[in-house]
Amino acid sequence: MKISIDALMALDAIDRKGSFAAAAHELHRVPSAVTYTVQKLEEDLDVLLFDRRGHRAKLTAAGRELLNEGRHILRATGELEAHVKRVATGWEAELRIGYDDIIPLRVILDLAQDFHRQDCGTRLRIHAEVFGGGWDALVSNRADLVIGTSDDGPAGGGYVTRRLGEVAWSFCVAPDHPLAHAPEPLSEEDIVGHRAVAVADSSRNLPPRTAGLLTGQEILTVHSMAAKLLAQQMGLGVGHLASAVAEREAAAGRLVIKQTAQPRGNAVFHAAWRGGRTQRPGRALAWWIKRLEEKNWATEVMV
Repeated sequence: MKISIDALMALDAIDRKGSFAAAAHELHRVPSAVTYTVQKLEEDLDVLLFDRRGHRAKLTAAGRELLNEGRHILRATGELEAHVKRVATGWEAELRIGYDDIIPLRVILDLAQDFHRQDCGTRLRIHAEVFGGGWDALVSNRADLVIGTSDDGPAGGGYVTRRLGEVAWSFCVAPDHPLAHAPEPLSEEDIVGHRAVAVADSSRNLPPRTAGLLTGQEILTVHSMAAKLLAQQMGLGVGHLASAVAEREAAAGRLVIKQTAQPRGNAVFHAAWRGGRTQRPGRALAWWIKRLEEKNWATEVMV
C-alpha cells in the first residue's frame, strides 16, 4: 500500500502547524524524517502534494483532497484503537438486546441512555419481540439479552434467567362493543362469538405461542401490542391487555374493563441470556443485568 497511516499523520500535522519543522516537533521526529515521509509518498503516487515556494507549506489541490479523505481514515483508526482497548478490558464490541413488546420502548431507551453515559464504546442493537420471540432470539443468536421473556425457555438449558416482575391482565372491550353492557362475569360462551385481537408471535424457529384465545373464535392478528390496543379501542375485537394499560384507558373512556368467569392469570417476566450460572458475563451485559434487577418494574405502565 502506497499510502500509510504514518504518511497521513505527517500530512495532517504539516497542514495544521504550517511547517515541516513544527509538524516534526508535534510528532516527536526530526524534520528530515517528516520531509522524507512526504517526499516518499509523492514519489510513490507520482503526485505533488505540497507547494514549497512560500514560507508556509501549502497543500496542492491533490494534496488537499488526499488529506481530506485521509482524515476520515485517521479518525476511524483512532476509534478502532480505542475500541480494541475497551474490548481488552472486558467491554463487548456490541450488545444485542431484545425486549418483549409489552414493555414500553421508553423504558428500554432510558436504560440505554444511562448505559451510554458509561462511555464504554459498546454498540447497542435493540429490537422488539413478541411472546416466544425473546427465547427464539436467544436460540437463533439474534440477541445476547432478552427482557420480558417467560420462564419456560427451550429445552436443553444453557441460559440464565432473572425474575423481573409480573403483569396482571384485564379483559377489555370498546365502549360501543356489544359486550360492553353484557352481564358479568362474561363466560367463554359469551366471548367466543366475538372477534379477538391477538399479537403475532415473532418467533422464527421455535413454535409460535398464543394466549387468551378461545377455540373457534375469529381472530384479528396484528404486529404489536400498540396495534392491539388501537384495534380494541376501535371496536375491531376484544381481548386482554395489561391491567395498568386497561385501567388508564378505561379512566379515559376509551375502553371498558369486563370481569370474566375464567380470569387470565398474571404473567411473570424475566431477563434471560446465554451462559451458565458460573460463567461471568461481559461488562456491558453485566451492567444491564444489574440495572434490570434494580428497576422497580411495578411502576412501569406496559404499552
